[in-house]
Amino acid sequence: MATAAFEELVEDFEFLDDWEDRYRHVIDLGKAMDPLEEALRVPATKVDGCASQVWLHAQFDDGRLHFDGASDAMIVSGLIAVLRVLYNGLTPDEVVAVDARAEMGRLGLNDHLSAQRSNGLRAMIERIRETAAQTT
Repeated sequence: MATAAFEELVEDFEFLDDWEDRYRHVIDLGKAMDPLEEALRVPATKVDGCASQVWLHAQFDDGRLHFDGASDAMIVSGLIAVLRVLYNGLTPDEVVAVDARAEMGRLGLNDHLSAQRSNGLRAMIERIRETAAQTT
């Protein structure tokens, strides 16, 4: 179950022939995000389990998820941008129903992230899912 925006991202990735091009694209997505306000970079929004510093600020507007995030690592910022495309605009039930591992696999990311990055990605996904589950 993916949004139209995520399907578009999948199509973009299909045009990229190798992992290095995909890696650069993920980094570019992170660079294109608006910066997270310093006031939101607090312990409550910090994600544990990531090798780098990661903050996710989630809220529900009209019953739909919207989150922003930031990291001190460029690739992680890009992963946050990808997760925003995957999850933003979904209801809490839809967020919980998303098979994020399968969706990220469609981008060819699962096999190319280090163990630390994979653990951090799982921690970010879990934080998003927990936030959604708390609103249902």
